[in-house]
Amino acid sequence: MKEMLSILILLSATLCSGAQAPPPEEENVQEEAQAVLHPVAPPVPAFIVFAGDTVRFDRDDLYERMDRELIAFTYGQTLSTLILKRSDRYFSLVTPILKEQGVPEDLKYLMAIESNLDPKALSKSGAAGLWQFMKPTAQQYGLVVDKEVDERYNMEKETVAACRYLKEAYKRYGNWMTVAASYNAGQGGVSKRLKEQSAGSAMDALLPDETSRYMFRILACKMLLENPEAFGYGQLERYPVRKNERNYTLNGSIPSLYKFAKDRGVSYFALKEANLWLRDTLLTNKAGKQYKIVIP
Repeated sequence: MKEMLSILILLSATLCSGAQAPPPEEENVQEEAQAVLHPVAPPVPAFIVFAGDTVRFDRDDLYERMDRELIAFTYGQTLSTLILKRSDRYFSLVTPILKEQGVPEDLKYLMAIESNLDPKALSKSGAAGLWQFMKPTAQQYGLVVDKEVDERYNMEKETVAACRYLKEAYKRYGNWMTVAASYNAGQGGVSKRLKEQSAGSAMDALLPDETSRYMFRILACKMLLENPEAFGYGQLERYPVRKNERNYTLNGSIPSLYKFAKDRGVSYFALKEANLWLRDTLLTNKAGKQYKIVIP
């Protein structure tokens, strides 16, 4: 009797739930949905060409370090999505400057890792802007950083300053991966470790974990932005490149940026968003420098 009761209960539960094997076409749809929700990281390639240099992953440590970053970009969906959505807007501004300055275009991926392509980025240590300059380094490379003006947020000027650093480092090291490591850890620290370890490249040296990962994150970012579908990201709506902007050349001062914006038919918010380097509500410009202000 108990056995019969158990069978009836099981049968009733099955009928109520409507449980049945899905037809083959539904199984395929479910599998495809799972693949979208749970993408698989792309495989580590045999090599990547970065800035004209061929980077191979033919050692276990190189393979596994690259694999780690590919997995991170695949499953770090919020950050990867934002980088993808921002890329067209900021690469369109930076790429021509890199070309003009004689720096390989691939170095834009270093910038992407530095700031996640957030022009307002400010690190806990005080590094600012797309290229994440610390104040002393920024001033060393000709950027103004004071209460009213912070050119670490001026995309054109900070990119030119970054190009100066990158070219100087390349003259010293002769390969771009070591240049990238020095951008993260400083030339002094990288050079010291290379010398101590008799290493010819930062890829072959024991470096702090952040710097060691940094090089592979740049390479993974290049792969992501060149082929987002391989990481499970479909067609994303990218943030548009800003157009119809005018440039206002200033040699004097601006007593009130509120009034300056109103007189030109734009909001104060829009003016400051287009000119993040303007850090106050006025611009005294005591040195009489020439500034280019974007009117959105």
